[in-house]
Amino acid sequence: MSYPPSVAPLTDVERVLVVVAHPDDIDFGAAGTIARWTAEGLEVAYLLATRGESGGFDETPRELMPAIREAEQRAAAAAIGVKDVEFLDGYTDGALYVTHDLRRDISRAIRRFRPDRVLTQSPVRRWDRIGVGHPDHLAAGEATMSAVYPDARNPFAHPSLLADEGLEAWSVREVWLMGSPTADHAVDVTDTFGAKLDALRAHVSQTAHMDDLEGMLRGFLRANAEAAGLPAGRLAESFTVLATA
Repeated sequence: MSYPPSVAPLTDVERVLVVVAHPDDIDFGAAGTIARWTAEGLEVAYLLATRGESGGFDETPRELMPAIREAEQRAAAAAIGVKDVEFLDGYTDGALYVTHDLRRDISRAIRRFRPDRVLTQSPVRRWDRIGVGHPDHLAAGEATMSAVYPDARNPFAHPSLLADEGLEAWSVREVWLMGSPTADHAVDVTDTFGAKLDALRAHVSQTAHMDDLEGMLRGFLRANAEAAGLPAGRLAESFTVLATA
């Protein structure tokens, strides 16, 4: 299973909602691109399904990890110009599944923020990079796609959103997928690489143990740029872009 070739991205986007499973998912996958968007004046908001309590590489007590990782994600968001960061309650890191409740909660965020574009994780596993295919990532991507279509745009889906919260149906026009096995839309992030690195370094509990975070990132992003035919020395993040209007 794969994706069709990416469509040309919309040129009139004003608001972008980013939906992922864990803190740091955004920054590994798309922080350079998001830094470009905020610099261009786009309004970007984050929705995270969990607080990443199963992450970490030391003896930090598990009960402290959610607050630590939430604070790290907020600091990382600030590093690339994002102020609106929301965490869902009731979902567990390592046990995220595509449920009716998760679809409703993502639909709520879509109807509230009314984004033109949604950026989320690919619901299709990459077999060549096992770390990209975390089951929570796949679940977050699938639930988000279900929220984009049909839930958020269907006024009769999740009726409490309209009846109790006054949230009118909303149609997202475009979805960007990160971690896609056939990513073919490259964004040159050479000029925002420093911001991406700052954002990832804010995730101290996840990256402080890495001896050469910058070198690792440059290697991945340089390979993306080369695959996309960008000039030598450039860095890129790659996505699949889908029309969903």
